Amino acid sequence: MAVEHRGVRFGAAYYYEYAGPGDDPKPETLERDLDLMSAAGFTVIRAGESVWSTWEPDEGRFDLDWLEPVLDGAHARGIEVVLGTPTYAVPMWLARRYPEVAGELGTGERIGWGARQEADFTHPAFRFHAERILRLVVERYRDHPAVVGWQVDNEPGLHLLHNRGVFERFVDHLRHRYGDVETLNREWGLVYWSHRLSTWADLWTPDGNVQPQYDLAWRRFQASLTTEMIDWQARAVRALARDDQFVTTCIAYERPALDDADLASVLDVTSGNAYYGMQDALLHPSSETPAQYWTAYGTWALFQVGDVMFSSRGEPFLVTETDAQSIGGPSTNFPAYPGQWRQAAWALVARGARMIEYWHWHTLHYGAETYWGGVLPHSGLPGRAYREIAGLGAELGRVGPALADAVPDADVAILSSTDARFALAGQPPLQRDDGTGDPNSYPRIVRAFYRGAFDAGLQVRVVRPQHLFVDDPAAVVERHPVLVAAGYYPASDADLTWLLRYAEAGGHLVVGPRTGYADHEGRARASVQPAMLSEAAGVSYDELSNLVGPVPVTGALTGDATAWAECLVPDGADVLATFDHPHLGAWAAATTRSHGSGRVTVVGTVPGLDLARSLADWLVPAPLAGWADLPPSVTVHTSTRPDGSRVHVLHNWSWEAATVTAPVDLSVLVTPRGAALADPPPASDGGGSLTAGETVTLGSWDVLVAVTR
Repeated sequence: MAVEHRGVRFGAAYYYEYAGPGDDPKPETLERDLDLMSAAGFTVIRAGESVWSTWEPDEGRFDLDWLEPVLDGAHARGIEVVLGTPTYAVPMWLARRYPEVAGELGTGERIGWGARQEADFTHPAFRFHAERILRLVVERYRDHPAVVGWQVDNEPGLHLLHNRGVFERFVDHLRHRYGDVETLNREWGLVYWSHRLSTWADLWTPDGNVQPQYDLAWRRFQASLTTEMIDWQARAVRALARDDQFVTTCIAYERPALDDADLASVLDVTSGNAYYGMQDALLHPSSETPAQYWTAYGTWALFQVGDVMFSSRGEPFLVTETDAQSIGGPSTNFPAYPGQWRQAAWALVARGARMIEYWHWHTLHYGAETYWGGVLPHSGLPGRAYREIAGLGAELGRVGPALADAVPDADVAILSSTDARFALAGQPPLQRDDGTGDPNSYPRIVRAFYRGAFDAGLQVRVVRPQHLFVDDPAAVVERHPVLVAAGYYPASDADLTWLLRYAEAGGHLVVGPRTGYADHEGRARASVQPAMLSEAAGVSYDELSNLVGPVPVTGALTGDATAWAECLVPDGADVLATFDHPHLGAWAAATTRSHGSGRVTVVGTVPGLDLARSLADWLVPAPLAGWADLPPSVTVHTSTRPDGSRVHVLHNWSWEAATVTAPVDLSVLVTPRGAALADPPPASDGGGSLTAGETVTLGSWDVLVAVTR
């Protein structure tokens, strides 16, 4: 079903069943919680997904009524509910009675119990019990008026499962794809090191494998299992749920057995985590380049999270989890500075979020996430987090409908490929500090180009191969005149042909490190590099080098090359930058050449901060947003509404106030703290107006939201 967004839903995950120390849930606690949520402007809560053993305390004994008071109370206050199926957290009676459902991280090496997602979700015993509880929960609550949607499972794809049944499914998958072992021998190059198969029974388990084609196929297969599992649950829910209820899951994007674009295609709407570093991690500008994992560190990285979530389906998304207070365990205590909750929420809304839901309502008193802070602290008494979040709730409730149909704008598109992430994790080109290969090579490459665009004040549309390469290149040029394809290592002939057609049709194609070097099987191409693009680009290379430290480049682009150098030899291309180095200085670091009605630019390095920004400034000298002379700490992101008007969201990521000048006449929807604007409406409405050329001051960690008049 198509999910309509009437505004921006706002709320938190709520676990009434997680009572305080030694207590059972109390009706008065529920009433207090729901009253506080209502006062904070909450319009949605998420519930039910983590407690299979509460729904089914013992095999075949069910307790399905315990959640009804929560739903009734929420509905009475106009709060919607996204109800979760509990299939990712296996009850211990199932683990005890059916030990064969345990997942294996290596062949014969079972995952220990005591965490979550320990099961082999392909096993028939798991499937039987999971579908039974799923069906009972949906049948019990599908007609409850509070329930607007269903979350199946949670954060899928945590493990690469090595169970024998999974491996045998993998063998069958290969048999169906390749037909016979001779074809597989040829396609995977199994002549190497005597790995030729004489029968399918010869295929070894993946535990000690170092053959890259096997590794890529294994990772792809694991992701397909995750998608199939979510599809199975989604179909089961849809067969029972009301037509007006959506189905989703909560995506944790770093999961190893996940292709989020494939996964999102079997859902009605993308939902996922948006965790980020608070306090000084949100200072902008910043010269820090911290490693990223499941938490985004840096203002640019927060926006990248939103853009990646939008890209899963190419449409607005729901944030099912984001920071309420400190997130990450007892040794991670960095609650937001005043204003940062508001800033982060508006950053995500600016990039397409149509729900902001905090993890979680009340800080837990026990369990693995005891110190993952909720909206309420351990005392249960509203504090600073509640007050600031409540202020944001009132703001989103008032302004959200104005953004419901707005589509985030973009100055540049950046290709993001799960296949490339898998392939370059198995054969990483970049090094870690200790000299070993970095399995996060692909994200590092893509992030360098994304951050350069962000630092240059550009807006990015992250695009996926599943969506991009089925579209007409000329139509894509109209939407995205600049396309960055960096690190796109396992590219098919058809993909590379499409990229050439994009440039021929008038697009500016930016080719980054490793793009096109391998074919769809991850085999190095026996052709001049960048493969199939070299002639159009007017440049080639046959030598490359890791960089142990930054290397300056000079020319039209300036800054530092980092981590990687492809020694570019121009043959008709113009040189944009040359390595300033006694050896590497013989080669170009970046080149450009017209092709058809467009252009192909090749960047043969992972650009450092200054080089990445220099490249972005050269690619798009006039950003769409149209704001000029912004203070360094201010960012602006825009969205376009169906009537053609544009929403502007400005942030000041600093302790210091910053003054900006309106480029056009604006109606202000969200006023910076303490700003005096012309024609102010009643105080309860906020807002006012700005005339082109008029200035307004944003305070520390402040936000301005306006729409063109």
